[in-house]
Amino acid sequence: MLFLLLIAFATGAQTFPAKSVRVVVPFPAGGGLDFTTRILARKLGDMWGQTVVVDNRPGASGMIATALLVRAAPDGYTLMVVDSAHVANPAVNEKMPYDTLKDIAGVSVILRVPMLLLVNPSFPAKSVKELVALAKANPGKYNYGSSGLGSTMYLVGELFKSSFGIDLAEVAYKGGGPALADVVSGQIPVTWLSIAGALPFVNAGRVRALAISGRERSPSAPEVPTIAESGLSGFEFYLTNVLIAPAGMPRSIMTRLNSETVAALKHAETKERLVALGAEPAPSTPQEADAFIRSEVDRWIRILKPAAQTQK
Repeated sequence: MLFLLLIAFATGAQTFPAKSVRVVVPFPAGGGLDFTTRILARKLGDMWGQTVVVDNRPGASGMIATALLVRAAPDGYTLMVVDSAHVANPAVNEKMPYDTLKDIAGVSVILRVPMLLLVNPSFPAKSVKELVALAKANPGKYNYGSSGLGSTMYLVGELFKSSFGIDLAEVAYKGGGPALADVVSGQIPVTWLSIAGALPFVNAGRVRALAISGRERSPSAPEVPTIAESGLSGFEFYLTNVLIAPAGMPRSIMTRLNSETVAALKHAETKERLVALGAEPAPSTPQEADAFIRSEVDRWIRILKPAAQTQK
């Protein structure tokens, strides 16, 4: 019997996928995660000779989409791409319709995207060091814009506050666009945004980029210094995308999904398109993807639990 099961698993891996594959995205079409997922889906579809359908299911900080994923059969035909908000949900939500660590399996880390720290051009701080000094001298006086509790903009903003012991008041918007618009107009002084979304405004002089959140400068914005270069250490943040699946997938299917996802991410055309969006392809093993999710859940519970409690 065991021998027959092993043959069935091996055969399943060889024939997978025998039909179209659905990749769920927990945000509306047109955003950064949607763009990068479609780049990966197109390459996987070419490799498999099957249609890879991107299914946008926005709402509840990604929990609606993730609940849909965990109810799907663990056969490789329903996958999902998540960003940093996924690993922060346990820190800011007391009740969730699934267990982030038990009901989900990582297939591969896909990419990471550093964020730009943006200020209105008239804001007096000309560097991160000056911004931190201003905030320390005036606790609670300055605001930063986010796209809501648990969002990527919220995560990087709260990590920034925690890292340097400053008090910037969060102003929540319905998305990154409205937050950026209010920085441009001077309604609020500070926000964080991905490189792809921020650069057109930086290049037009409508906002000023003080620093990039990553360890190194980005080829997409080589003139923007890292926070360490600005004279402050101990801060690093990347918006990270991970391909996930329902828990319990046969190892043979998981191995094939991972190897072909990694191959797609290493393909020259895919890399070129992702780098143009300011992203850094970062393929991994399933074990590394799971370890990343676990470590990030722990990190955000540590950082965000106190902040989330004060907002209730």
